[in-house]
Amino acid sequence: MPDNMSRPLIRDRGGSRRLEASMSDPSAPVVGILGTGDFSRSLARRLVASGYQVVVGSRNPKRFEALFPEEAEVTSQIEAASQADLVFVAVHPEHHSTLVELKLTLAGKTLVDVSNGLRINQDGPSNAELLADLFPESPVVKGFNTISAWALQMGPWDGSRQIFLCSDCSKSKNMMTQLCRKMGFIPVDMGSLSSSLEVENLPLHLFPSWRIPVLCTASLFVFFYLYNFVRDVLHPFVTKKESVFYKMPIDTVNVTLPCVALVMLSLVYLPGLCAAFLQLWWGTKYKRFPVYLDQWLTRRKQFGLCSFLCAALHAVYSLCLPMRKSAKIKLTNAAFDQVKQGVEARWVDEDVWRMELYLSAGIMALGLLSLLAVTSLPSVANAINWREFSFVQSTLGYCALSMATLHTLLFGWDRAFDPKQYRFYTPPTFLLVVILPVTILLCRVSLLVPCLAGRLRRIRRGWEKNRHIRFNLQDDGRHNGLEDMSHV
Repeated sequence: MPDNMSRPLIRDRGGSRRLEASMSDPSAPVVGILGTGDFSRSLARRLVASGYQVVVGSRNPKRFEALFPEEAEVTSQIEAASQADLVFVAVHPEHHSTLVELKLTLAGKTLVDVSNGLRINQDGPSNAELLADLFPESPVVKGFNTISAWALQMGPWDGSRQIFLCSDCSKSKNMMTQLCRKMGFIPVDMGSLSSSLEVENLPLHLFPSWRIPVLCTASLFVFFYLYNFVRDVLHPFVTKKESVFYKMPIDTVNVTLPCVALVMLSLVYLPGLCAAFLQLWWGTKYKRFPVYLDQWLTRRKQFGLCSFLCAALHAVYSLCLPMRKSAKIKLTNAAFDQVKQGVEARWVDEDVWRMELYLSAGIMALGLLSLLAVTSLPSVANAINWREFSFVQSTLGYCALSMATLHTLLFGWDRAFDPKQYRFYTPPTFLLVVILPVTILLCRVSLLVPCLAGRLRRIRRGWEKNRHIRFNLQDDGRHNGLEDMSHV
């Protein structure tokens, strides 16, 4: 596949390559770019499209001239530095020292460091701080390092819109803020240049908020898979010398996935209940939660999406069960045995109703989980207000948890009372799975009791049991509850 970045960004070239002020905003600063890599070419194209005069500095201008837009001038580094008012330093940090000869030319001009490190740097200094030490007479702004060349080339409509900026010079930062907005991006002020280390580490993190949820999902999957393997595969082999190892790729996985999905969905709502009971115990909302609970609360979205993934995979696996050759052989043999023995298929109302309700509850649970997953998308969440978002994620979320729990209970039905189900003296898998969600649902119901619900509502409006402050909540809910202030 050819490299799109190696092609000229604008074809049908012709005429002078000098800057044409008539095609750019005369009041806009001349923007210089030092470097001719992929990022430089995409940045030049976006700046030209935004109405800026662009001059590119290269050690070999003739070689890279055809790769840049016609409106951008490609010249030597010294000439580009002398013409520009604002300079993007788009070279690797280890090559910053090669620009020392431009120190006098760049004095007083804003330098924008777009570089990133090869690994996360916790100790410092950052690349931007090293660049500021190298050019003490030039204000340095850290920015554009979290935007890829692809996002620049396609524009802010097909990529991240946020640009993180930090600098010790407010004038240079304001200039970059205006430039970002004119290019269609959203500038985010990160403070002084001392924050540049954090900004440089941002694109190097690999799903930092997903590590614990993914690790928890993987751990639960391994646990339940081994548990089901021992009960459904190993037990028949040990007791009856029956080899059913063919169940490992499909059957065992399909039984494991809903277990993980239900436990992960329970872990979405467990920290909220813990926080509510802690506030009831403390009698205030102003006491900080433990660190682990704070982190747990901020990762509920990731836990929920992992649960949705397992539930969706369970649905796909279940639809594929009849397609297996083993299932077809079993079905054929069972039909042949019935014909051979002259036994008609029995219609058992209990089994029929159980299966109908079991499938219906599972479909409802998956549908509600899909709605929760869709509303967790930023584009959807931004289109609804907070009350609507809370209704979907809380009320419908508990409905999804209830349906998933009912789906599991209907699967188990009366198997919990069958001694044959306790293989190797271990309880059926569904008994282990429903403990946590049933406990969460019972705790949620307890919080709906008027005495607890009213106390929790007062606490979250600022009431504290250890202070002489009284808040009266009106029944119609249209007052702020601050009418009685006589004891303040």
